[in-house]
Amino acid sequence: MTMYQVRNWRAMLRGWWYGSEQVKFTSKLYAKVTRNGRERNLGLISTRVITTTGVKFLCDDFNAGGQDVTTMKFHAWGTGTNAEAAADTALQTESSETRATGSQASATSGANATYTTVGTITATAGRAITEHGIFNSATVAGSTLWDRSVFSVINLANGDSIQFTYVLTANSGG
Repeated sequence: MTMYQVRNWRAMLRGWWYGSEQVKFTSKLYAKVTRNGRERNLGLISTRVITTTGVKFLCDDFNAGGQDVTTMKFHAWGTGTNAEAAADTALQTESSETRATGSQASATSGANATYTTVGTITATAGRAITEHGIFNSATVAGSTLWDRSVFSVINLANGDSIQFTYVLTANSGG
């Protein structure tokens, strides 16, 4: 083993060992269904994938690249079932309902900070919802996907709604 390989091995182990102390994002998606005036809290339905395009969007905002991360508040749903991937740029099968403009809030507690957006979408027909996304725009064309979640089917009738609560947590460290 060369000295170069030993250094790379040590760096890899150091990254693995100290990996839990690095700054990282985690996301959680909660849902509440309303049908005939009755609410049913489904609780946590997914902890999924922040996309590569979403992270690039954030970095471009830091770099004054004309992006604005405060626009990441639009909720969309769909019926796609493919597994989430960092390379996703859209929902697999976005439904035709208008994207919900989510409310926004942030909080800081110790070494953790959270960003929360809450949006409600109402079904205009019967739907079998299985995916959710956070976008920077109410329009499909030209929008950027921040996070995509796939979950167990939520069956809806015309007029039913889902209130999605998306919580992004960033922890300091590293």
